[in-house]
Amino acid sequence: MSMNTPAVVMDWRMIKAGIADTARSTSTSISLGTSTNYSDSGTGLTKLGFAGNDAPSWVFPTAISTRAAGSSTGKPAAPSKPSFLSGSSASKASLGGNLSIKRGMEDLDFYIGDEALEAAKGPSYSLSYPIRHGQIENWDHMERFWENSIFKYLKCEPEDHYFLLTEPPLNPPENRENTAEIMFESFNCAGLYIAVQAVLALAASWTSSKTQDRSLTGTVIDSGDGVTHVIPVAEGYVIGSAIKNIPIAGRDITLFIQSLLRDRGEPDTSLRTAEKIKQQFCYVCPDIVKEFNKFDTHPEQFAKYMVETVNKSKHIEVDVGYERFLAPEIFFNPEIASSDYLTPLPETVDTVIQSSPIDVRKNLYKNIVLSGGSTMFKDFGRRLQRDLKSIVNDRVAQSERLSGAKSSGVSVQVISHKRQKNAVWFGGSLLAGTSEFKSYCHTKQDYDEYGPNIVRNFSLFGVL
Repeated sequence: MSMNTPAVVMDWRMIKAGIADTARSTSTSISLGTSTNYSDSGTGLTKLGFAGNDAPSWVFPTAISTRAAGSSTGKPAAPSKPSFLSGSSASKASLGGNLSIKRGMEDLDFYIGDEALEAAKGPSYSLSYPIRHGQIENWDHMERFWENSIFKYLKCEPEDHYFLLTEPPLNPPENRENTAEIMFESFNCAGLYIAVQAVLALAASWTSSKTQDRSLTGTVIDSGDGVTHVIPVAEGYVIGSAIKNIPIAGRDITLFIQSLLRDRGEPDTSLRTAEKIKQQFCYVCPDIVKEFNKFDTHPEQFAKYMVETVNKSKHIEVDVGYERFLAPEIFFNPEIASSDYLTPLPETVDTVIQSSPIDVRKNLYKNIVLSGGSTMFKDFGRRLQRDLKSIVNDRVAQSERLSGAKSSGVSVQVISHKRQKNAVWFGGSLLAGTSEFKSYCHTKQDYDEYGPNIVRNFSLFGVL
């Protein structure tokens, strides 16, 4: 594979045409078999499924429960570095059919996803999250997590399949190498591609009616559970020097709602209740002062949330008040929740674009794409566009006063679309669904010949 810049650009334009054809032909799903498996693991959730589908087949928490030290059980303890591909040949011969049983999955002494949350309720298991702020922190747990994902959920033999994984912006090359070692050595997968999440989110935005041309130049605001990234992308290349992280995301909003419920003395202030209130009731308001007045003069703006209990005859009501609009407001006025970080999201986006090369700035303003569950609040995109346009217009007006010349202005457009929540997933599914995709993957033969450093560079996406 050629790794020089002209070839990279040309290759991406070819694959881009393939994605466009795939997007046009996609209605609900694409029948492509199961030759490429796709995993998008984030701080809060993992999305798992098959390339070509328009939605993930499984979505579950990126959590793992392992046997707590000192506890005993009839099950064998999980090794610190499990050997997934060994196992008893006798048990494999006697337990046919279900691949997870053939692999001895029923004997593994750990759980992932929702099962992990349930297991952690007892005294025998401890819960941990292997990904923090978008970066893998516990590789041993992540390896076990991938193992369960492949053999229990996907139910496939990895040596017969290609895998598309995603990574956050500015992921250290060492993390890529660790991922390659696990996928090729532990699982013996046929091929691997690690894609930058921001570029996949840009490709997913092509489904929006606001998108004029299917360009891979734009600014991606990717806000999940653990972290928010603002990433400028020019012709499929991430402009690494301009990326900014914001320590405000879905989990911070949930904790802020929980603190408001506790201050008010509500009967249920659990994290689960705060999460449900965030998902069902919260929205972004245009003016926080007017919204306070609206709630004070119109009590019907307050809502009630019925907490689900084990005892169906017992009902717990939680009042939902100012947190409906105050919680998402911390993106635009962070000082409401904490004094540690005070820069509003629109200012951060403007700073990122102004830090990018001058010849791509107009296109970065014109194509601002939202991605991730924490951007799903009602009117989030409208408020962001209004505030950002105000910043840009003030700068243009000041420039006109100083130069005495009339400016043509700068168009600011924030794009929301129906694939927004799973934008990274959908964009990756389109990529892996093209006929050219496998030719850009690193194969097991490449890995055996050159080692794990082959994944330091990929032939479709680069970092400037």
